[in-house]
Amino acid sequence: MLPVEEVLPSLVDALEAGASAVLVAPPGAGKSTLAPLKFLDVPWLAGRKILMLEPRRLAARAVAARLAANLGETVGATVGFRVRLESRVSAATRLEVVTEGVFARMILDDPGLEGVGLVIFDEFHERSLDADLGLALAEDCRRVLRPDLRLLVMSATLDCAAVAGLLGGAPVIASEGRSWPVETVHLGRDPGASVEDQAVRAVRRALAETPGGVLVFLPGQAEIRRTAERLETAGLPGNVDLAPLYGALDPAAQDRAIAPAPAGRRKVVLATDIAETSLTLEGIAAVVDAGLVRSPRFDPGSGVSRLVTLRASRAAADQRRGRAGRTGPGTCYRLWDEAETRSLPAFAPPEILNADLSGLALDLARWGVKDAGDLAFLDPPPAGALAEARSLLSRLGALDGQGVLTPHGEALSRLPLPPRLAHMVLAAAARGQAGRAARIAVLASEPGLGGRDPDLRQRLEALERDRGGRATEARRLAQRWAALAEREAARAADPSSLDDGLLLALAWPERVARARGPLGHFQLASGRGVWLEETDPLAREAWLAVGELGGGGRSDRILLAAPLDPAQIPALFAADIVREARIEPGPSGRLRAVRIERLGRLVLKETLDEAPSGDLIRAALLDQVRAEGLASLAWGEAGRSLRARVAFLEGLGEADLPDLGDEALVRDLDDWLGPALNGLRGLEDLSPVRLDAALAGRLDYAVQRRLDALAPARWTAPTGNSFAIDYAAPGGPRVEVRVQEVFGLGVHPAVANGRAPLTLALTSPAHRPIQTTRDLPGFWRGSWREVRAEMRGRYPRHVWPEDPASAAPTSRAKPRGT
Repeated sequence: MLPVEEVLPSLVDALEAGASAVLVAPPGAGKSTLAPLKFLDVPWLAGRKILMLEPRRLAARAVAARLAANLGETVGATVGFRVRLESRVSAATRLEVVTEGVFARMILDDPGLEGVGLVIFDEFHERSLDADLGLALAEDCRRVLRPDLRLLVMSATLDCAAVAGLLGGAPVIASEGRSWPVETVHLGRDPGASVEDQAVRAVRRALAETPGGVLVFLPGQAEIRRTAERLETAGLPGNVDLAPLYGALDPAAQDRAIAPAPAGRRKVVLATDIAETSLTLEGIAAVVDAGLVRSPRFDPGSGVSRLVTLRASRAAADQRRGRAGRTGPGTCYRLWDEAETRSLPAFAPPEILNADLSGLALDLARWGVKDAGDLAFLDPPPAGALAEARSLLSRLGALDGQGVLTPHGEALSRLPLPPRLAHMVLAAAARGQAGRAARIAVLASEPGLGGRDPDLRQRLEALERDRGGRATEARRLAQRWAALAEREAARAADPSSLDDGLLLALAWPERVARARGPLGHFQLASGRGVWLEETDPLAREAWLAVGELGGGGRSDRILLAAPLDPAQIPALFAADIVREARIEPGPSGRLRAVRIERLGRLVLKETLDEAPSGDLIRAALLDQVRAEGLASLAWGEAGRSLRARVAFLEGLGEADLPDLGDEALVRDLDDWLGPALNGLRGLEDLSPVRLDAALAGRLDYAVQRRLDALAPARWTAPTGNSFAIDYAAPGGPRVEVRVQEVFGLGVHPAVANGRAPLTLALTSPAHRPIQTTRDLPGFWRGSWREVRAEMRGRYPRHVWPEDPASAAPTSRAKPRGT
């Protein structure tokens, strides 16, 4: 008797009495393979189906097989399954095991879930985007359309209180479960060894120390392949078989990996996190856990979902460890130190927080929801990412200005594809090329199909040649997509055919790429740099359409692309082509005008404009000033003085003066400087006089008079000569004047109605400094005697009176002979 059987009566009662329930049970308790069967005979489900959701295709197929076996039937009778590339259902099927993505399509196509009485969300703790959406839509369906619909959420590790609250206070039923003891051995990390080498050592130890099969958790397909190669090279016992297990593997190979080993043989299963939950692998006595997981992270800036390698969460590590104790005592070898376990994140972040939300945004629009907060999401989609997704849908013509689905958006939503690929297939269908586009969509959405060649044409040929089960199902799926697209598509006004590059560009116009720099390096229309090996034939193409990228950092590697004829871009992307005139420095340094057509950051066409308009030149010169700053202008003395005078008065608290600071002048550049640039071809043509006059134009007559009264540009000495006042000098306004010209001045001069005394820099007849003062009468009474004595000896032909305050000012020397 499996542990979950003890709580099944309570679970049935809870769902009979209420609309929803949460079942929490550890791995091995039997929740996936026993609980669904318990509901086949309940009265309130008479005549209606059960849908059970699994996070992965492999899990859906395996769980369906186990459920059918428990009934003594084959799959496709009472129990069936429905996944993307395969389905086995019949008129007799009452329990359908479907992937979460399939369920999302089902409820969008039939919001009332006609004929369905119970929806079971299995392994909900994995928190895929489709699972979160599916639960939100199912709860909305139950609340608005189907109050009789029951929802059951099952998980091994889950914040059950949060889910129960989301479902309106659903009862939580827990099964303690039962597992065999598992010894945990921490082998530590070897920073000098690859994860594959460490895994090989651990596998060899596990085979020597334990009696059964070994399940090895590795982050991805590449590590699985390299580990298998190293194990084969190192040599394995003759009774040990290697079995890879990952999502892109052919279903037949997946079945072989999870099937029990033949009598007398042992199996080493090299798996991704696909083997963490749902699957029961018979005969596994040991687990080797690298402690890593490869997870997609969407980068809105580049529009790329990258696979990043992360530390597994504690919940995942516990799940993996538990795999060693499903059918008997086991051992878990962890490739890290025991202390590191405490630093692991408790749970993996839900996909909705890091994913491309364009598909979610389209589904919400189809459901009629403008605000995601109207649905019951355990974690609401991030507002910024959702806004970016809706912006993409608008660019694809799927949403109107109010965020409502357009006819094209309706057609996109009915195709079971991501919005970009659906847009490509529909556009191709309008030109009679739905079949080709659908096969491209299959390659772009199913990793590993058609091989790994970056050239899309080679991948398509490989897909056609491949007679394996997965490739065969993929071609059938493409045929179904093509037929659906042909029914949905409106015939194009231009029926001309599109080559593979243009088809890819329809899905990702921002990934149109142009060669630049070293061989194999390209720039995308988005501006990002990308590359492929210089030995790849595609590296010699001038233009590419890129469908898949990987890597990250400063540039991404091109994983899928096709050559592109740039001459065809303007017609296909007319709405995205930007046409503009640009002014740039010519060979002589003078400005020249060019007219360009560009897609994003890529220039498609450039022509020289021999007679650019004055407006264009003026705009370019203004942009140059904004880029280089006001220091790039040749200011005259009047302009510099005007800015300093205004700043001086502002420092005294004078109000209602024009702002002549850098920030204000740059902000209003068009208004005050623009007219002064008329007829010019370069900033060097702007004279200081013309520039100063433009600045003075910011002052009206009243302000100019007030400025002249409070902060005059010049000071008039007793001789009648005027001298420039330096308002930017340290210590305040300053005038440099020969001392003879201030004879007779008994009151110290000041500005701003006497509030600011001038600093007088007094000089000798040879303009050498002799005294700086802000108290001229005090100077006359004080140190003048010593200065007079020195000056009389140096400049005997000049007047040096004993009482300069009463002497006549002069700017001349004494006549000769006096």
